[in-house]
Parts: sequence; structure tokens; C-alpha cells
Amino acid sequence: MWTTLIVIGLALVLFAWNPVPAAVVAVGAALALYFTGVLTVQETLQGFGDPVVILIAALLAIAVGLENTGVGAWAGQFLMRAAGRSRTRLMVMLMAVAAVFSGLIGMNGAVAAMLPVTVIIAVRTRTAPSLLMIPLAFACLSGATLTLLGTPVNVITATQAEDAGIGHIGFFEWSVLGIPQLLGAVVLVLLFGRRLLPARHSEAVPTDLSGHAHTLVEQYRLEERLHRLRVTAGSPLAGAPRETLDPGDRPGLLLLVVLDGESERPLTRERLATGDVLLVRGDTADVELLAAELDLTVDRSDGRLAERLLGRNTGLVEAVVPQRSARIGQAAFPGTVTEDGLTLLAVQRGGADLHRTRITLRAGDHLLLQGDWPALERHLSTPDLLVVDAPDLVKRQAVPLGRGAPTALAVLGLLVVLLAFDLVPAPIAATVCACLMVITRVVRISQLYRGIDWNTCILIGAMIAPANAMTSTGAARMIADHVVEALGDAGPRVVLAGLFLVAAVITQFISNTSTALVMIPIGLATATDLGISPLPMMLAVAMGASASFLTPFANGVSLMVYGPGAYRFGDFWRLGTLMLAWTAVVTVLIVPLVWPF
Repeated sequence: MWTTLIVIGLALVLFAWNPVPAAVVAVGAALALYFTGVLTVQETLQGFGDPVVILIAALLAIAVGLENTGVGAWAGQFLMRAAGRSRTRLMVMLMAVAAVFSGLIGMNGAVAAMLPVTVIIAVRTRTAPSLLMIPLAFACLSGATLTLLGTPVNVITATQAEDAGIGHIGFFEWSVLGIPQLLGAVVLVLLFGRRLLPARHSEAVPTDLSGHAHTLVEQYRLEERLHRLRVTAGSPLAGAPRETLDPGDRPGLLLLVVLDGESERPLTRERLATGDVLLVRGDTADVELLAAELDLTVDRSDGRLAERLLGRNTGLVEAVVPQRSARIGQAAFPGTVTEDGLTLLAVQRGGADLHRTRITLRAGDHLLLQGDWPALERHLSTPDLLVVDAPDLVKRQAVPLGRGAPTALAVLGLLVVLLAFDLVPAPIAATVCACLMVITRVVRISQLYRGIDWNTCILIGAMIAPANAMTSTGAARMIADHVVEALGDAGPRVVLAGLFLVAAVITQFISNTSTALVMIPIGLATATDLGISPLPMMLAVAMGASASFLTPFANGVSLMVYGPGAYRFGDFWRLGTLMLAWTAVVTVLIVPLVWPF
């Protein structure tokens, strides 16, 4: 028992000191308990296969799908539009949505769904992610007490209460405690968040690419020289073979590509049809003359050229020819169409546009490519071209509700149904939905490997062994017994506060589920000794076990925001102490009123 306490104590010191990554400390703690004989090999490593780790990894995979299809960008834009310019309103709405999600699909699923949204908001508002991630985590933790399914602690408490014949706790009955706790969390974040939270940026948070297309259009001056000419029913080009398009005899004009009028992709048909679009570079006067001669309609961009070049189906990417590239010495010209269907819109060398009909590529040349998103990713995955901004990263931010978004939302809806109605265990539900993201081609396996935060998974898996050791060695029970023994004669409300405090202290170091399993029997025994109803004591234990606000490693929610927020161990306790105090007030005041002794 004492060995376990010493190892966990040293681990906490190392977490706070931060000389090595937190995952290394967690693995080291588990190994230390093995070498001291506290744990067996199976007990030391079983955490990596624990259903909680599988659940977190699967939820992160689902979050990757939501982010890659632009669902996160869409939700972030929606929240920002609804909030206007008010950062206060934005924070309130972010925390409210996260809390509702937490009550519906559980706190781990809620933080996984809201992480991409929060990242987008941080990027668009130029806010340090560390100022948003802890409020997101605390909103999910508070929202977990809104319904029975918010956290396993609620299910354990309600189940044991019914099994013991004490009483029934309804699905939404938890909201009596959850609503005031959430309101207090929002107020505390608004009043003290900026003073108590660090302003720190994470390397994992991308730069703002929401205006990517506009930036490229401006840099390559496409708005001035690129025009869209649409084939009308009376045009001689309607029904004509593509070979008839030869702008070579028209000085100053360069035909880049012909787009299908319906799909807006490079034309694959042999003949042109009404509605097809010609992308032509040249002066406005020459283009209008060509349009009048061939009875074409000029689609004036009106500043919307960027949206037309980059959308749900097609993307716009800038690439650089590196040294030792096989592209060096190759001939190219604006309008070149690759085998993948990509169109070379422009070439710059030293910041100057190259308008020649034939260009010999050199190292350092900048190429502007447009085409289908999958084709862009395939074509630019070779070392012959260096991509300035990765296509998948651009698509996440610049294309709300892109290709695959309806499917991703349907998978998320299925997850909500499976969790809300408890049709299958949460890890199974999340795993099924993560597999569906791949089967339906919302994401590729390689994207999942890159998108999942494996550091978080390792950290959770490694910390399960020390948490189990706290229970198996009797260390957690010893701490609980001493505190309860000291408060037993002070009256039921004081004992209730003591049970809450003990559970809250223990849950900072072991999982909330383990804390509840250790403390609920103690609460029952204490209530029996005092001759009062056990239900208030059980609810106090449940609230205390869920109040893991002081450390980042006591629950999956805080762990999942730890990396994106670039946090350190000591960043949680400042605001977390106020959250813990408010939760204690809510518990001590409301529980005896709704569930009398």
C-alpha cells in the first residue's frame, strides 16, 4: 500500500515538474509498480487493452472524420456567426453545446466531437487554444451530470441504488445538480478564465487557412486575368469536338482548361455541351471580344472566383519545385492537365508570373494547381513537389460540410443513438462508428493514423495500472475510512460534505469509475450507521467522483484537451479549484433538499 502511494506521489511530482513527457512518466509509474512487486505483468500492461483506451481511440477516430469532412469548420462558423463579435457569447455557446453533447453521448464522446470545432474557433478568432480547451473540458465534465448517460459514475450510482432497494434516480433527474453546476462553470470561466488560464499555443493547432483561396487568388493575380466563359445553346462550340478549341491564333489569350458544366471538373467528354465552362487567362477586353465572337457568356466573378476554384469537390493548392526534383527541366505551361485531371493554373518564379506558352521548370518555381481533392492528395504525395499547405488541412478549414460530411454526420447520429439508448457498450458503439468512417470512405486509414493523438491513448493506458493499484492495495479505502471516521459525529450534512471531499481527492489520482466503486460502499455503510437514507450519501460520492478538475490525468476529457491546449500539469488546478469548490456548494446545498436524509 505504501509503495503504491510513494510511486503515485513521485509520478505527481514529475507531472508537475515536467522534465520528461507525461506519457513517459505514466509508463514509468506502471513499470515501477511492477518491479516493486505490487503488480503482475498482466496487471501492469492490461491498461493498454482496457475498454476505456479503445473507447478514447475510437472517439478520436470519429473526430478525425468529422474534422476532415469540414463538419468542425461548419460548426465553428455557425457558432461564430451566432455569437457575432462577442467573445463572451461565443464562450457561453461553446460551453453550452459541449455540455448538451456530454449529456447525450457521454463526456468523452462530447469532447471528441467538440475538439475540431474548438480548434477552428481558436484559429479563426486568433485565440490561444489554452484559453478554450480547459473551459471545453470543464463544460463536458459539468454536462456529464445532466443525464444518466453523461458518465459511467451516474450509471454505477443509479444501478447500485436500485439493487440495494434504496430508490430510483431518473434519466434527467441528474440535471437538478447538473444545471447549477454548469451555470457556475460558465460564470467562473467568464470571470476568471483569462486570469487563471495560460495563453499558450500548441504546435498541433494549425494556422488559419479559412481564407486560403482568396490568398492564392490575390498572390497569383487570378482575379485580374482569369475568366470563366460559359457555352450557350447558340454557341458554335455547343456540340463541337474539344479539338476545335485552339486559342493559339488569339494573341494574349490562354485557354487553361474546360470544365464540365455540372460537376465543375475537367471535361472528360469528347464534345462540348451547353453549360460547359472555359477557363481563359487574358486581358478583359480580349476575353469579351472572344465571348462575343463565339456567343459565350462571361461569368463575372464579382469577387467570388476564390469560392469557384475551391469548393466541396475541387481544391486549390500551391506547390514548390524542390532541389533534386525530377520535375526540374520538364516543360510546362499554364493550362497543363495532368493524368490525374489536375490543372496548372499559374507559375511564378521569384514572385513574378510566367505567362509564356512553354516554361522549363526550375528549382524554386511555385505552381498553382487546381483539381479534385483526392487527385490533389495523390499527385502531391511524391517528393518531387513540396506542398505549401497540405490539401487535407486546407479542406478541413476552408470547406465547411465538404465531401463526405453527410455520411460523417450520419455516423455521428448513429453513435448518439447507440449511446443514448444504451444498445451496445460504449466502446463497441464507438469502434463500430470508427470502422464505418473508413468503410464509407469518409477517411482513409492513413488519415486516422495521423489524426489520432496516440500520446493521449498511451497516457490513459499507462495510468490505469496505478489507478487499479490504489484500489487493490487498499490505499484508496484507507484514505476514505480515515476521513469518514473523523467526521462521523458531526451530523449528516457534514458527513455528506466529507464523503464528497474524500471522493473528490481520490478522483484526482484514479479514474472516476474506480473512485465511485471504492466510495459508494463506504457511503452506504456510513448512512446505515447514522440511521439515515443512503441515497444522499451515494449522490455526494457520485458528484465528488466526477469532480476531477485539479489534474489532467484523472479522466479522458482532460487528457484529450491536454495536447491541443499545450498544457502543463499545473495549469488545471487554478481554475479547477474554483470549479471543485462550486461543485461542493451545489452538492451540499441541493442534494439534501431534493433527496432528504
